[in-house]
Amino acid sequence: MKVNLEDLNAFVAVARAKGFREGARVNGSSASALSEAVRRLETQLGVRLLNRTTRSVVPTEAGQGLLARLSPALSEMEAALDVVNGFRDKPAGTLRLNVPISAARLVLGRIVPPFLAAYPDIQMEIITEESFVDVIAAGCDAGIRYDERLEQDMIAVPIGPRVQRFATAASPAYLDRHGRPQHPRELLGHACLRGRFSSGSMPPWEFERNGEMVRVEPTGPLIVQVGGGIDLAVEAGIAGSGIVYLFEDWLRPHLDSGALEPLLQPWWMGFSGPFLYYPGRRLVPAPLRAFIDFIKGPAVDH
Repeated sequence: MKVNLEDLNAFVAVARAKGFREGARVNGSSASALSEAVRRLETQLGVRLLNRTTRSVVPTEAGQGLLARLSPALSEMEAALDVVNGFRDKPAGTLRLNVPISAARLVLGRIVPPFLAAYPDIQMEIITEESFVDVIAAGCDAGIRYDERLEQDMIAVPIGPRVQRFATAASPAYLDRHGRPQHPRELLGHACLRGRFSSGSMPPWEFERNGEMVRVEPTGPLIVQVGGGIDLAVEAGIAGSGIVYLFEDWLRPHLDSGALEPLLQPWWMGFSGPFLYYPGRRLVPAPLRAFIDFIKGPAVDH
């Protein structure tokens, strides 16, 4: 039985993404094209591979069995094609990275432009997401996160500044009206602008000075989703709505301009910079290998 390889790829993309739209985004196609390809494959095989509802797409038992056998085979095929890519003067292809918005904004901005200039045949796709994901299931080659404690088969490579800090700030007008806290616990009496992850968790604000750790759970008039809503919290802080707690580098332009005034600076807590992580169990694609070598090289400001 001859089966179209593109139809198999379409099925894998949809099954992994658990949806036609997300599968199309990962696969670089359209949802209608993937739907037609899967329908064609099911007709040819004579068995339903996906259960479709208005809310989800889930592989059937037959689909699960096919996906389990296809995934390693397609990975091997990609690896074989990538071996040929290694004989080119410069690597070519697509490099997909799954990163938090903070990394896209504060880290990649200094790395991506010179990398693209050095490797004009590589196209990068940056997918921003705050939760820790299976980069392979998400159709990505690698991810960036701020915690080096990864799954056993993952390899972590430092990327960007190795030490960053959380900063606390508010507008001078707000502080003139409500006073300037001298200790982190005094934040409990102030209007604070909080962030919540998509998982529902709301991280505490953490501070450290001379070995003393302080964690507070302040309240305030605004809660935004970590990632996409952070700029709104910053703008609200500048407008005088309350105190904001964020990466120092994110707030730095507003601190330098005077729109925001730093607070509790001796208590600002440092933390480890981000890591690029990728699976160690398979051949590294040429575009990713080029990126890894680039971030390790002298051209990148560490």
